[in-house]
Amino acid sequence: MASVNPFNLSDSEEEAERRPNETVDTERSPSDGAPGPPPGNPFSPPADAEPPTLLLSSNRTSPSGEGISVSVAATSAMAGSAETRVSVDVIAAQLIRDQYILTALEFHTELLEAGRELPRLRDYFSNPGNFERQSGTPPAKDQVLGPGGPLNRAGSISTLDSLDFARYSDDGNRESDERVAVLEFELRKAKETIQALRANLTQAAESEVPSQERKNFKSSPEIQEPIRPLEKRALNFLVNEYLLKNEYKLSSITFSDENDDQDFELWDDVGLNIPKPPDLLQLYRNCGTPLPSPRDTVDVSVEVNFGDLPGNCIAQDPPKKPDLSQQQQTEVVQELEYQISLLNNEKQSLAEQIKKLQSEIQTLKRTVSSPPPTTLDLGSQNTSNPSSSCSNTNTSSTDPLSVPPTDNGKYLDIRGGSEPETDPDPPASQNTSHPHPQSHNKLKSRPPVQFDQPNRKLSPAFLQALLSFCRMCSDSRLGAEVSRIADSEESVMLMLGRCLPHIVPNVLLAKREELIPLILCTACLHPEPKERDQLLHILFNLIKRPDDEQRQMILTGCVAFARHVGPTRVEAELLPQCWEQINHKYPERRLLVAESCGALAPYLPKEIRSSLVLSMLQQMLAEDKADMVREAVVKSLGIIMGYIDDPDKYSQGFELMLLSLSDPSERVVSAVHQVFIPAFAAWTTELGTLQTALIPSLLTRIEKLLMQGEHGLDEHKLHVFLSALQSLIPPLFAVVLQNAPFTSRAILHGDIPAIEVTRFPRPASPLQDVATIIGSREMLSALLLLYDHQLEHEGTTGWDSLLWVVNQLLPQLIEIVGRINVTSSTCVHEFSRFFWRFCRTFGKIFTNTKVKPQFQEILRLSEENVDVSAGNDILTKATVPIYATGVLTCYNQEEDRKLLVGFLEDVMTTLSLSHAPLDSLKASFVELGANPVYHELLLTVLWYGVVHTSALVRCTAARMFELVLRGMSEALVDRRAAPALITLCSGPEFSVRISTIPAFGTIMETVTQKELLERVKMQLASFLEDPQYQDQHSLHMEIIRTFGRVGPNAEPRFRDEFVLPHLHKLALGNNSQAVESKRIDIATQLFEAYSALSCCFISEEVMVNHFLPGLRCLRADMEQLSPEHEVILSSMIKECEIKVENRGMADAQGSMSIASSLVGEDAKTKFLSKMGQLTTSGAMLANVFQRKK
Repeated sequence: MASVNPFNLSDSEEEAERRPNETVDTERSPSDGAPGPPPGNPFSPPADAEPPTLLLSSNRTSPSGEGISVSVAATSAMAGSAETRVSVDVIAAQLIRDQYILTALEFHTELLEAGRELPRLRDYFSNPGNFERQSGTPPAKDQVLGPGGPLNRAGSISTLDSLDFARYSDDGNRESDERVAVLEFELRKAKETIQALRANLTQAAESEVPSQERKNFKSSPEIQEPIRPLEKRALNFLVNEYLLKNEYKLSSITFSDENDDQDFELWDDVGLNIPKPPDLLQLYRNCGTPLPSPRDTVDVSVEVNFGDLPGNCIAQDPPKKPDLSQQQQTEVVQELEYQISLLNNEKQSLAEQIKKLQSEIQTLKRTVSSPPPTTLDLGSQNTSNPSSSCSNTNTSSTDPLSVPPTDNGKYLDIRGGSEPETDPDPPASQNTSHPHPQSHNKLKSRPPVQFDQPNRKLSPAFLQALLSFCRMCSDSRLGAEVSRIADSEESVMLMLGRCLPHIVPNVLLAKREELIPLILCTACLHPEPKERDQLLHILFNLIKRPDDEQRQMILTGCVAFARHVGPTRVEAELLPQCWEQINHKYPERRLLVAESCGALAPYLPKEIRSSLVLSMLQQMLAEDKADMVREAVVKSLGIIMGYIDDPDKYSQGFELMLLSLSDPSERVVSAVHQVFIPAFAAWTTELGTLQTALIPSLLTRIEKLLMQGEHGLDEHKLHVFLSALQSLIPPLFAVVLQNAPFTSRAILHGDIPAIEVTRFPRPASPLQDVATIIGSREMLSALLLLYDHQLEHEGTTGWDSLLWVVNQLLPQLIEIVGRINVTSSTCVHEFSRFFWRFCRTFGKIFTNTKVKPQFQEILRLSEENVDVSAGNDILTKATVPIYATGVLTCYNQEEDRKLLVGFLEDVMTTLSLSHAPLDSLKASFVELGANPVYHELLLTVLWYGVVHTSALVRCTAARMFELVLRGMSEALVDRRAAPALITLCSGPEFSVRISTIPAFGTIMETVTQKELLERVKMQLASFLEDPQYQDQHSLHMEIIRTFGRVGPNAEPRFRDEFVLPHLHKLALGNNSQAVESKRIDIATQLFEAYSALSCCFISEEVMVNHFLPGLRCLRADMEQLSPEHEVILSSMIKECEIKVENRGMADAQGSMSIASSLVGEDAKTKFLSKMGQLTTSGAMLANVFQRKK
């Protein structure tokens, strides 16, 4: 597509002034001026070039004779151009010359609305000097384009586009304040003088560089020509404009200060009569685009007799070299007329030959028996015998494409040899005439279009003038595209490449995805790389913030483009578009880039895939702040891992896995487990490093983390490593199956049973499905049958992959489990889930024969294994809860449940009898109690402890009730838990009774059934009121601790009527406690309980009768025992007293207002009147019925 040089405009006022004032020459039209046409074919310029620009540039670079020859070529080529019309510049000049000012203004406005501003009209109407009040003097003869006649309605400095006609009446001229007008006029004239002087200085500065130096600069491109003053001012203006448009305001101010000799508000300050170029962005996008040579852009070139033109061909005056004299111009015209006569003669002879050949073709068609018509294939003739095409000009005219369907076959294609006898290189000319033989062959069967010619003898000038009344527009960009119909696939692509950049901005954003097929097809088939790059840039910038569906459309188009053009063009054309938008401000655009990298991965060269694309994604993963972008990056990285084949990239992939797993966004981590880790594991499986490198690396990091975290374990990092290890279980099992001794015996045909739905844990994604990894569910089913048979009957001899799991992986995992902190519920839960998925994936036979024996060997249930002093404390570590909840719960059949119950009973008994810490047992109950399925099972275990003969075991069972009651159904609590607790309270040991108090408190906190609450309340009351518990210090401590824990969450009635009164009694009794240690213990527990209960709402009665007295009793203890606590208690007491006083005052005010409102008025009337005043909102209405507290 030809790019327009904004500094070379053919319609400038300078050229118009150099043009003589004469009527329009209908025998001349502008055409292309080529610097040096070939001698064999001097008259073949393209129809769509820009003649004035090329002609002027040629004249400037070639003095004297060269300029004449170029002008001759340009003028003579008008016979080969399309039908021309009167130039808009000529029309504008005529309107101004004839003083049709309003018509010219309307014409100027219409051109502006059409986006075709004419410099002549713009300069005329922007010059206030053209509209001065004058004394009626007509314009001078030499000022053809000068100012018009007097416009008496306008002010001294007004222009037609700034007139305020409302200031003038229809009564005549209103001349006021003439002094101001004169001063304004003088100021304007002074400014014009300054601008004229500046323009002269600019031109003088441009000519300062000697011609010899310019030649040196041109001959030596490495020597840069010094910048000219005009160029410097123009660049300064464009740079300042760029800074302002892109919000670099401070930089613009600084730049303006540094160039204080230039006015950046006015382009005319750069120089007079100098057109403003596009902005810097447009210049950058078009940089390096030269003006196309005629050979590059020619589509169809025809040579016609000027007298045979049927269209409106009123031509423009061709631009002339300024220093040509009138005599030289006359000689040029005579030379061109002579050339025209020669060409007319040749055209007539060739037309007769065409008619002869067409008659021969018709004869051949009639003689051939086959139905399809046959034509001469010029492409095959030219390639088989180029010399014959040189010697016989008839063959070149038989191609229907050579005859444009405009004049009944009389127009001749002269691109391939219009003058064969003078062409020095016939084969080259034949090649240029058929650059795309396939496209021509597809269209060669199209018959030429026939037009009826009138049998009239009108002059061509009359016909042209007559047809000029047809309103057509071919001198604009769109008009040129409309008037030039494409005749081949290539020309269609060229047309689309030119038009799409103008179409896209005018399409609604919501519908722009409809343009994607058009853009992609054009980008695929367009012959020019620069145009393809522009189209792909449009594709990626089609929508400012594309939504999910629009991104899918663009990605689908990119994949289709990649499939069509191949990896080389994908690398050269699509990837740069991704790279440009990697740091775009909109996350949707960056998301498109991230998704494109994954979608294009299969179609890229493998070197680019593992280097450039991988680096792009790594950068986005580390730097992008949007979660959705990083999520897409992780998925694309997974796709890259599925296609990468460079073993050296393993370490980079491992680091990317750890980096993405540490991402703070859950959606990113989820994408890692769903896509990246399965793809990375598949690659390591092919490399053979899954068991030798990937899994051992993660285990090593876990061990190192446990060693460093003795004083504080980083649970987040542990979760990262362990979750990655968990996602590697399905690929590991697939490796075991694929490398088993029976793999070769797997048979797909036959009756293969289906895999049970619950055989494997639910995969996080299809990529973690073992069937997907193996290849199919049928193959997996066949392998599973052989797998179970091998484990049950034949053993693991020679099965290296499984032996690695049994002998290396499992022992290392069990050792790691024994080192984690058993009190960390998070770590216990993570490892429990890991072993559960591990055992479920490898199957029940493997769990029973390989996993359980290794745990049982370590967890030998005897009192020796809990001897902490001897180092045998395995039963107190996390191995117990992880084995119970991760291994024994994998399968839920009766024998499995019995094994779990027996293990927990044995652990409870062993730990109780050996006086060992109960943390491992508590962790097991907490983990199992989170699942309601195991509540019945846990109550069975606890009942075993309730009826045990040892008081130690019964105490342990009582304490375990507190852990399992949360989340348990009230029916189960009422039916099994509460009776078991009451049974324990009926025992003789006070320690067992005291151990049940936290469980009773949990029931009071979580249960709402009144009957059950009353039973618990009676049991707790017996503890507090029975004389046998009067001196039970540990019981009082446990009750106060329980009250402080459950009081804020318990039922308010239970808190007011039971908890606070009994705390008051305990505080009062503690004042008389003789043993100081017991007094301190009770006071400390009471302080904690009162601090927790102070946040609750307490009624005034309870506050006065129980809460405040209890606090005062506690303060009396703390004054002697802990002065720092006494200060806090005093503050609490003061707060409570203020609350009580405020409530009393509020109640008194409320009663007084009610009493006063009822005095002298009926209560009902007063209420209704108040209700009528509430018109603002429902909230105020609700406040009327709100009880004051």
